[in-house]
Amino acid sequence: MSSSFVPRLLSRNLRQICKPRASLTPLNARRAASSKHSKGFVAPSNDDLIELRESVQEFCRREITPEFAQKVDQTNEFPNEMWKKFGDAGFLGITADADYGGLAMGYQAHCIVMEELSRASGSIALSYAAHSQLCINQLVLNGSQAQKEKYLPGLISGEKIGALAMSEHSAGSDVVSMKTTAKAVDGGYLLNGTKMWITNGPDAHHIIIYAKTTPEAGKNGITAFILNTSTPGFSVATKLDKLGMRGSNTGELILDNVFVPTSDTLGPLNKGVKVLMHGLDLERLVLSAGPLGLMQAALDLVLPYTHQRIQFGIPVAHNQLVQARLADMYTKYRASQAFTMSVAAAVDKSAAAGGDGEVRTQDCAGAILYSAERATEVALDAIQLMGGMGYMNEVPAGRILRDAKLYEIGAGTSEVRRMVIGRAFNKEWTRAG
Repeated sequence: MSSSFVPRLLSRNLRQICKPRASLTPLNARRAASSKHSKGFVAPSNDDLIELRESVQEFCRREITPEFAQKVDQTNEFPNEMWKKFGDAGFLGITADADYGGLAMGYQAHCIVMEELSRASGSIALSYAAHSQLCINQLVLNGSQAQKEKYLPGLISGEKIGALAMSEHSAGSDVVSMKTTAKAVDGGYLLNGTKMWITNGPDAHHIIIYAKTTPEAGKNGITAFILNTSTPGFSVATKLDKLGMRGSNTGELILDNVFVPTSDTLGPLNKGVKVLMHGLDLERLVLSAGPLGLMQAALDLVLPYTHQRIQFGIPVAHNQLVQARLADMYTKYRASQAFTMSVAAAVDKSAAAGGDGEVRTQDCAGAILYSAERATEVALDAIQLMGGMGYMNEVPAGRILRDAKLYEIGAGTSEVRRMVIGRAFNKEWTRAG
């Protein structure tokens, strides 16, 4: 496949739909007050979203074929040429302002792109999300104008690869226990420590990284920085060999007196937890669309198979036990999709109406909790329905299962998500009391 191939019609259609938007609705003249959306945000219409979904599907048919996805999984190598194709298609700046090359379409659109890319390849979509949501959207939400002008164009065009580094060996969901430090020096900070399980870490040019600037202050002493990986002292200790999401390169990062200028501090000093939390709910929301695509992929696999596989003189899909399992798979997918998209729609519509973008922690955590666990179940069902063939690596059923399981672990485990939802309830009831 040629790395110079550009679906020009796709790119033109996306930009025509999403950038000008003047003819879509009078709300275009209103500047939204939301801190979660681009300036002048207008919620996309159903027709916009349908056309976007069809455009992503066409992109995947051309660029992420089943054979290509299988190769990425087998070789465990990410196709870096995909970033420029993503950029040319308009996928990398879904939530960013048009001023920086973005499409300003919001979170429904971001979820749709994530779902359809995951349908084609879970691992490619995961790296996409680490770039477009964890890195780009953090810059969109928290960056200064100078930082956005400096970093967003290259990240949105696909010329640069982005990542986010928070986790450490001893600090996964427990952010406050991180040990990486940032010591103030003339003109900036020296970062020392390690980061673990960092998606896109081995490939990234720019990483949003968290470190303790005032270690004794606990959660009130953490600061976010924008790190250029070409800086002396930065290195990747190892690329990790994972069960699933193979090809989405994940690594351990080493920081040895890495200098970051003051101008690359992201958000206020010692307010890194606030920066992190500002985007965490939205991260959960967009990532919840990954399991949706994997459930679609499982259905794409088993529906034809069960109707073509003849046993006892009839297609196995005519067996009531098989029908029941297929029905459950489909229902789990559609229920998960409805949950995720309804939350995304609420966020977008609130912002378009001049609000701050309705982001409820329990809804975002609930969406990824539910869709992740259902995706693992659906993937297991796909293997069962395909019998012996489902257990073979020649078909993608096993890859779908391995990829799905990550979503119950990464970006906060299912257990932590349940705690997050419970704490959100406690906070609301305490305030009400």
